[in-house]
Amino acid sequence: MKILLMGNPNVGKSVVFNRLTGANVIASNYAGTTVEFTKGKMRIGAERAELIDVPGTYTLQPTCKAEEIAVEMLKERTDGDVIINVVESTNLERSLNLTLQLLKCKVSVVVALNFWDETKHKGISIDDKKLEEILGVPCVPICAVTGEGVKRLVERVKDAKSSAYEYKDKERWHEVGNIVDKVQNVAHRHHTWLEKLADASVKPLTGIPIAVVVMFLAFKIIGFIGEGLIGYVGEPIFENLWAPLMLKLSSIMGSEGFVHDLVIGQLIDGEIDFGQSFGLLTTGLFVPLGAVLPYVFAFYLVLSFLEDLGYLPRLAVMVDTIMHRLGLHGFAIVPMMLGLGCNVPGALATRIFETRRERFISATILSIAVPCAALQAMIVGLIGEHGLRYLAVVYGTLFVVWILLGVIFNRFLKGESPEIFLEVPPYRIPYMRSLGKKLWIRIRWFLKEAIPFVLLGVLVVNLLYTFGVIQFVGKFTAPVVTRVLGLPQEAVGALIVGFLRKDVAVGMLIPLGLTIKQLVVASVVLAMYFPCVATFTTLVRELGFADMFKSAIVMIVSTLVVGGLLNLIL
Repeated sequence: MKILLMGNPNVGKSVVFNRLTGANVIASNYAGTTVEFTKGKMRIGAERAELIDVPGTYTLQPTCKAEEIAVEMLKERTDGDVIINVVESTNLERSLNLTLQLLKCKVSVVVALNFWDETKHKGISIDDKKLEEILGVPCVPICAVTGEGVKRLVERVKDAKSSAYEYKDKERWHEVGNIVDKVQNVAHRHHTWLEKLADASVKPLTGIPIAVVVMFLAFKIIGFIGEGLIGYVGEPIFENLWAPLMLKLSSIMGSEGFVHDLVIGQLIDGEIDFGQSFGLLTTGLFVPLGAVLPYVFAFYLVLSFLEDLGYLPRLAVMVDTIMHRLGLHGFAIVPMMLGLGCNVPGALATRIFETRRERFISATILSIAVPCAALQAMIVGLIGEHGLRYLAVVYGTLFVVWILLGVIFNRFLKGESPEIFLEVPPYRIPYMRSLGKKLWIRIRWFLKEAIPFVLLGVLVVNLLYTFGVIQFVGKFTAPVVTRVLGLPQEAVGALIVGFLRKDVAVGMLIPLGLTIKQLVVASVVLAMYFPCVATFTTLVRELGFADMFKSAIVMIVSTLVVGGLLNLIL
C-alpha cells in the first residue's frame, strides 16, 4: 500500500510523518520540505506501507512548483492507495477547501484533524463525528506533536474510502462555509499573550523593534554557544588529543615531503598549526569540525527554535519589501542570517529558492557582503580599539554593497524570481523532542555535505601551493594590492590565507603595523574578495562551476572597486 500525506503548508504534515514512520525528517516548513518530498515506511497491522510526505499545497489547481509536484504525485497514485489529508483544526475553513477537491477526485481519504489540542485553547468546538458523516470519510482528531490520536489514525487507515459527496467547483467555498457552520462553534475568548505578541510581530511600528531585539538576542546566544564550544570542546580536542597523533604520524612520514604535506601539512616551528598547516587530516578536519561546526550547531539550534516558535515567517514579512528590491523574497533573510554565523549553512540554505537566478543572487551577495561570526570577531578585535566609527565604516560599507549588488543583479540578470506565498502560523511553544531531532538531522546533513568538499578544497589548495601557483598569483597581484588598495605587499599573504580561513587572515594583519585606514580597507577586502574554502566548495556544488565562476568574477571586480574607493576616500 502507498499512502500520500497531503495538506496545506504549516498544518504539521512533517510531524505527522515523523510520528507515523519514526523516520528522520525535518519537522518544519523549511528548505527542502515544501519543494522535495520524503518517503518512509509504516506498519498497519501486519502489513507494511510506504508513506510519502507530499509538498504542501492549498489547491489542486497549482500556482507554484511545490503545488505542481503535489498534483503530479496525486495523479500517479494507483488503486488501493490512500490519502491522509492533514487538516488544521484551528483553521478548518481554509483547510477544507483542499479536502473537498480531494474528495472530488474519488480517492480513498482519511482526514486527520491536527492541532486538536489548540482548538480548546482558542475556544473552538468541532463535532468530528458530524464532520465525518457529512464528508463520508473517516475524520480523526490528533495532536501530532504529542502523539495524541495518532494510533487511532493508523487504525482507521483501513477504513479509508472515496466519498459520494458532490458539489460544483464554483460553489466550493459556499459548501465549505456550510460545513463549518454545521460542525463548528466558536466561543468568546480573550487573546493569549502569544497571540498578542504574534499580532505585534508583523506590524511595522512594533514589529521592527521586536525584530531588532530578537536578532540581537539570537546572535548573542549563537556567539556565546559557538565560542564556548570552540574554546572548551573544539580546540582542546584538536590541540590535546589530535595534534599528538598527527605529530607521531608526521614523524613516521619523515616530517616532510609531498605526501606528508598533503596529509599533515607544513609544520610551523615543529608543531601543527590547525589554521595554517593546510593538511587534509589537520586543517582539513579542524576547519569543518573544530571551527565551523560549533557555530553551525549554535545557529541551527536558534534557527530551529525560531522556526518552531513561528517567528521566521513574520521576520520574512517584515523584510519582504527590501528583499524584492534585490530580486529575492522575504524568506531570503534565512540564508543571510545563517551566513552571519557561518557562510556554509547560509550557502546550503539557498536551496529554498526555485530558480537559478535567485540562488545565484543570494549566494553571491551572501559570499561578498555577509561576514561570518569568526571573521566578525577578528574584525571587532582588530578595529574596535580604534573607535566605533571605524567599525561603522566596515559594516556600513558591506551593507551598502549588499544592497547595491542586489539591485544591480535584479536589474540586469534575466529570468524570474517567483513569489513564495508564506503561511504565517500562530506562535507555538516549541516541542523540545522534535526540536532536538531536527537539530541532529541538520547537523548530520551539514557534516555529510560539508566535510568532503572542505577536504577537497584543502587538497586543491595544497596542490596549488606545491606547484607554486599561489606564490605566482601572489607576486602577480602584488602591484594591484599596493597601488589600488593601498596595502603593503606583505598583505598579499594574508589575502591568500583568507581563502582557507578569513579570521586567521585578519590575524596575520596584526604584525604588519597597518594604519587604521589600511586596516579598514583590508578588513572590507578580506570580507568581500572570495569566500573561504569551505564556502567556496559548497557553492561549487550548489551553483555549478559555470555560475560559481561568474560569481567569483563579480567578487573580485566588486572588491577592487570598493577597496579602491575606500583607499581614495578615507
